[in-house]
Amino acid sequence: MSELYQHRARKRFGQNFLHDAGVIHRILRAIHPREGERLVEIGPGQGALTAGLLGSGAQLDVIELDQDLIPLLKLKFGLEPRFSLHQGDALKFDFAQLSSEPHSLRVVGNLPYNISTPLIFHLLDHAHLIRDMHFMLQKEVVERLAAGPGSGDWGRLSIMVQYHCRVEHLFNVGPGAFNPPPKVDSAIVRLVPHDVLPHPAKDHRLLERVVREAFNQRRKTLRNTLKQLLDAGAIEAAGVDGSLRPEQLDLAAFVRLADQLAGQTSAD
Repeated sequence: MSELYQHRARKRFGQNFLHDAGVIHRILRAIHPREGERLVEIGPGQGALTAGLLGSGAQLDVIELDQDLIPLLKLKFGLEPRFSLHQGDALKFDFAQLSSEPHSLRVVGNLPYNISTPLIFHLLDHAHLIRDMHFMLQKEVVERLAAGPGSGDWGRLSIMVQYHCRVEHLFNVGPGAFNPPPKVDSAIVRLVPHDVLPHPAKDHRLLERVVREAFNQRRKTLRNTLKQLLDAGAIEAAGVDGSLRPEQLDLAAFVRLADQLAGQTSAD
């Protein structure tokens, strides 16, 4: 590759480029892209996964923030008719411009740690358009996404993502698969938006509020953490024991608390 297109990973974008061919193949096998599908790759970097995704015959939109990578991506893939490049910030990207068909987008990305959580929440706003998402994330983030009640990893991220999606922790990836190697292990996660929400809330914004308040002081009991929103009687009316700590409650219990708050709010 000429000097013009050499690119060094940039710390401010949290870049760690995937280079291990075995890991790349395993990720592509997990995604299993097919001809005619609409794929979206967030942060293609130097195109390690991009070539394999395009090789499937799928239509591929890539979103890349780093302007210095644009010439490299155009050089590698610009002549491919099924390749569309969007230079910009995925956190501000309107995914609805790519498709209006329900469950038509398949989203893929090796996500920098500093944007992974806000980006997942941004994508959940478009969950009705998305068939599935496959992300490379820090292993500890994937463990939080896939956690269950009673675990120290169970919290706001687990609950709000599992409200919208089925979560599968597929496999772990060591630092040596990247250049430069990160200081932490990574993992691949699959998120599949539910066709029908298993525990639909009357108002999911109130659910977010209840969950955020509950876990602001996760060592305290619900009676204490939620006292600004729900008194002890209201918590009990939702069928929840106020003496429990938030990590002991499952998703359904949080939805009951949010619905209790919704009923209280509409009665005011």
